[in-house]
Amino acid sequence: MATKDVIYGINGPVVTVKNTRTFSMMEMVYVGDSRLVGEIIGINDKLTTIQVYEETTGLKPGDPVYGTGTPMNVLLGPGILDNIFDGIERPLKAIEEQSGSFISRGASVSSLDLEKYWNVKIKVKVGDKLTGGMIYASCKETAIIEHRFMVPPALSGTVIKAEPSGKYRLMDTVVTIEDDKGTRHELKLCQKWPIKTARPCANRLPATVPLITGQRVIDTMFPISKGGTAAIPGGFGTGKTMTQHQLAKWCDADIIVYVGCGERGNEMSQVLDEFSELIDPKSGRPMTDRTVLIANTSNMPVAAREASIYTGLTLAEYYRDMGYHVAIMADSTSRWAEALREISGRLEEMPAEEGFPAYLPSRLSQFYERAGRVDTLSGSEGSVTIIGAVSPQGSDFSEPVTQNTKRFTRCFWALDKSLAYARHYPAINWMDSYSEYFTDLDPWFRENLGEDFIKYRNMITAILHEESNLMEIVKLIGSDVLPDEQKLVIETAKAVRVGFLQQNAFHKDDTFVPLEKQKLMMKAILHLYAKAKHIIAAAIPISGILELGLFERLAKMKYDIPNDKPEMFDDLITDIDTALAALTK
Repeated sequence: MATKDVIYGINGPVVTVKNTRTFSMMEMVYVGDSRLVGEIIGINDKLTTIQVYEETTGLKPGDPVYGTGTPMNVLLGPGILDNIFDGIERPLKAIEEQSGSFISRGASVSSLDLEKYWNVKIKVKVGDKLTGGMIYASCKETAIIEHRFMVPPALSGTVIKAEPSGKYRLMDTVVTIEDDKGTRHELKLCQKWPIKTARPCANRLPATVPLITGQRVIDTMFPISKGGTAAIPGGFGTGKTMTQHQLAKWCDADIIVYVGCGERGNEMSQVLDEFSELIDPKSGRPMTDRTVLIANTSNMPVAAREASIYTGLTLAEYYRDMGYHVAIMADSTSRWAEALREISGRLEEMPAEEGFPAYLPSRLSQFYERAGRVDTLSGSEGSVTIIGAVSPQGSDFSEPVTQNTKRFTRCFWALDKSLAYARHYPAINWMDSYSEYFTDLDPWFRENLGEDFIKYRNMITAILHEESNLMEIVKLIGSDVLPDEQKLVIETAKAVRVGFLQQNAFHKDDTFVPLEKQKLMMKAILHLYAKAKHIIAAAIPISGILELGLFERLAKMKYDIPNDKPEMFDDLITDIDTALAALTK
């Protein structure tokens, strides 16, 4: 190793080294005889401060510290998918074989299997000029994902040697290039990248393509773009993890990166079990074929929570650069912020609001701003969409993590405890939530679904807001005194809530709903509303309309009409017209 110094002081995960000038900021180090992984987070003329990503029990002053000369990084290559890592990209399956159910301190296992042979197809020949990001080889990583090997972004040169296609291991050299200075560089089947540095791209693209999730309340009411950012805040039991599971399974991203950051161990084990059993609806293969899981439970060292977020982001950007659309689920950023607060306290930094460090907003912005849809260096298009769960204590959305997250995300899907307890899922409150992507995405909706889709959405939103205002009156004096026009608004809003916004994840036709069916469902609800409004204007009481059972039919149409039979909506609208016509006679 490049350097060797000794520990001066230990305070939880924070270790100090005295009188050393050999380390550099953000350098990765190994601490103690067990070689615990750490990172330099502070340097002055007297002390160097190290953040250790493992349990420091047993360390003592005088134990050695080894520098590496490189920043904290992860190994990138085939074998990432269908794998489970901890916060610093150690493979949990391999560690379990080595040390049992719990990670031993200083466990040293390669992130990826270095001995496995991959069937590699070489895509370049001698004389080809390569620049950063260009693809020089590929292999089948899983049955549905092709792994594309890219020239590291800072490298360029001419191919002077290319191996034939065949079976190779990760550390085998398959292509050799020579740069303008005559220096030779060997291209292997893997590369390293510092987790706190965003991978470069050729060009950032506007947020003009939606991420289709099949969840009506999201796609229609609060859409998110590919390369967008969204926050899912909610108290305990409101369905944050469940909502992220639905998005992971059904959204039209090519690859899912799920980061369990500081979550309870039993909840994380449930996630791992469920993902291993899920079948990908697009390919019919196991969901794990296109999923990376990063498990960093609440009993793991607190400092590793911060690293887990950046590890997941770096893996997502790596697949984005291959030309894939990636969605990263961070569950939850509140636990990450709590880790920042604990480490900040041990560093004796001046606390800000509720004890969180003053740099909490800048750390959150660094995280969310790595999302985006881009032109990659290889000439393809890729994206990283970040969906972060927030766990405010007592469902208090005014606390610092939620408020600062709102500053850096353009979608806010506020989960409501009362909706969750009423078994209304997804429990996204339509009054507290918002999306800032309407202006960017409406041209796409207009082109693919017609002007009617936007018109219907606006009318549905107006009905829900009017119902909210009317319910304030109902709470005071009851609904009997309302005129029939306002009673119709309440009945229609109920049909919207139960028949459209509420969704059943266990029903084959309701767990994922195509955009075309979402549009037709809104059309049916608004058709009944418009017809009933005319009848009430003709002095026919609303009680007669309610007795027809049409609103109940609207509530069940999500089950009664299969996703592949949209023509059945014409029959529904005909039935509505026939029933109302009989009433007017």
